[in-house]
Amino acid sequence: MSYLNFDRAIMINLQESLQKEILRTNKSGAYHCSTIVDCNTRKYHGLLVIPIPEIDEDDHVLLSSLDETVIQHGAEFNLGLHKYEGDNFSPKGHKYIREYSCDKIPRTVYRVGGVILSKEKVFVHHENRILIRYTLIDAHSTTTLRLRPFLAFRSVNAYSHQNNNIITEYTPVDNGISTKLYPQYPLLFMQISKKNEFKSLPYWYNGIEYPKEQERGYEFKEDLYSPGYFEFNIKKGESIIFAAGTESVATRTLKQTFEAETEKRIPRNSFHNCLINAGQQFLNINGDKHYIIAGYPWFKCRARDQFIALPGLTLATNKIDEFDAIMKTSEESIRQFMNGEKITNKIYELEQPDVLLWVIWALQQYAKYADPNTCKEKYGELIKDIIEFIRLGKHDNLFVHDNGLIYSEGKDKAITWMNATINGHPVTPRSGYIVEFNALWYNALMFAVNLFKEGKVNAEYASTWEGLAKDTAASFKSTFLNEYGYLLDYVDGKMMDWSVRPNMIFAVAFDYSPLNIKEKKTVLDTVTKELLTPKGIRTLSPKSGGYNPIYIGDEDQRNKAYHQGTAWPWLIGFYLEAYLKIYKMSGISFAERTLIGFDSDMTQLCISTLSELYDGNPPFIGHGAVSFAMNVAEMLRITKILTRMTYKEKEDNS
Repeated sequence: MSYLNFDRAIMINLQESLQKEILRTNKSGAYHCSTIVDCNTRKYHGLLVIPIPEIDEDDHVLLSSLDETVIQHGAEFNLGLHKYEGDNFSPKGHKYIREYSCDKIPRTVYRVGGVILSKEKVFVHHENRILIRYTLIDAHSTTTLRLRPFLAFRSVNAYSHQNNNIITEYTPVDNGISTKLYPQYPLLFMQISKKNEFKSLPYWYNGIEYPKEQERGYEFKEDLYSPGYFEFNIKKGESIIFAAGTESVATRTLKQTFEAETEKRIPRNSFHNCLINAGQQFLNINGDKHYIIAGYPWFKCRARDQFIALPGLTLATNKIDEFDAIMKTSEESIRQFMNGEKITNKIYELEQPDVLLWVIWALQQYAKYADPNTCKEKYGELIKDIIEFIRLGKHDNLFVHDNGLIYSEGKDKAITWMNATINGHPVTPRSGYIVEFNALWYNALMFAVNLFKEGKVNAEYASTWEGLAKDTAASFKSTFLNEYGYLLDYVDGKMMDWSVRPNMIFAVAFDYSPLNIKEKKTVLDTVTKELLTPKGIRTLSPKSGGYNPIYIGDEDQRNKAYHQGTAWPWLIGFYLEAYLKIYKMSGISFAERTLIGFDSDMTQLCISTLSELYDGNPPFIGHGAVSFAMNVAEMLRITKILTRMTYKEKEDNS
């Protein structure tokens, strides 16, 4: 049985199956996302969702869904499923599902009387094309399959509604048709590997509802247009492939393409392999530019997320070439930013004050994975230029004070990863000396000192940075370390934030810390007692004022909870790294047990990946983006650290 396997009891219970989503991407910006019963519950769901830069920066739903109908002896059995007003579902095709599994690719098995039909999907890498393979496993008489496409041709941030402005014409192509609803859109080619008949039957399906949008307080109804349907006979044992894409394809090649793409996929037969598979979905290639998408279905490439996720998604999976490719694109943008030029690559929020420090942290991980000399050779100039850019006060919102600490203004604008806003104002305003900014700064200085200490010119820089780092370390402790043994979250003049938040953990996790071992342990103990949950580290202690751990309601309600008590899995990576730095080999079993706690998430929400955040209180329900890069990346990175420690322990004991 597959690691990701759902039986009939789960599939026909819509309260369960509609909560489970599936995401596939083409690694170039396009994706397919829906529920495991193929009933769309979000406006972001669709069989073929692609970026169209000629229109705007949004993704666009071209093909929303595809209904299958099995026909025998004139009797029709529609396998589709859509939600309409009043909790009405039609045509209730889920009742025919016998099994759903997802190893290399997702597979649904239907049974209609004596007919057993399987459906498998694959998204072609670096093409805007999804393939669906139908195989008639068993049948006792002539069987016909009908495929009816539902078209949207709209942004993921809009809805389709019945109108008289659509283009209803279509053009026959090789075993299919091409069409588009509006002039500004590309053609959608729908083709089948077998000769078929397309029957034009234009029709608007009105009032389709998306309950996830309703839960989030947004508009949730739309109308979808169907131009008609494809129909063909299918024999027992025969496999037929449907293709939808923005370019025509030779239908005789579809079988070979499907098999070749399937072979490339990483089997999702374990927790770790699920993470690797999920991690690949975030890697994005656009021409010669390489990025990391922060999360699906609505995030773009956000600079901070990219550099935090970079080591886990590349180095931890032995993709050092991909690390270099992403850094090549990133360095171009970083230098444009530091030179005051327009950023030409699609990396957003590069101006946030901690981003350049996370760049150095990511390169520090590279130095540990490859070796310091290789890191220095490839990225030494970038590291030096970033530190000097900050040290000399060239950043608009990152100022090195005489005490060695860095200061940022964040009263009126969200500048940290705790970035929720309401009416443009930060929900969690963090300003002044921010604890993780200064932990990053000290770590960056000391990493650079040790990287550059050889060579006369380099030694001069290293000497300057080392002196600055000593000032930073002394000021860090006197500023952030309070009488209770944990770290203040930020200090701005006389304003000191005593809230117990997770940002202090970075000062323990980083390779270079201003804290001694006793101070590190006290900070770790505070995080363990007040912030640790089975699904991540809370953003605020239940003992602190404003604790709001349940992420529900409309946008404002959710934003009030976003970083006020919810738990984030990516922080577990740094927490466990801190734990292992203190407890070393004796901490391995605890770290492994902590990671095992995420195993069940592979089958709970978006299968084989991790949601953006979780409620901070039991039962720790997942919310937000269905798949989040930093969460997956940090699980992979800490797993790699554990693997290396375990291997070393075995070597030492052999």
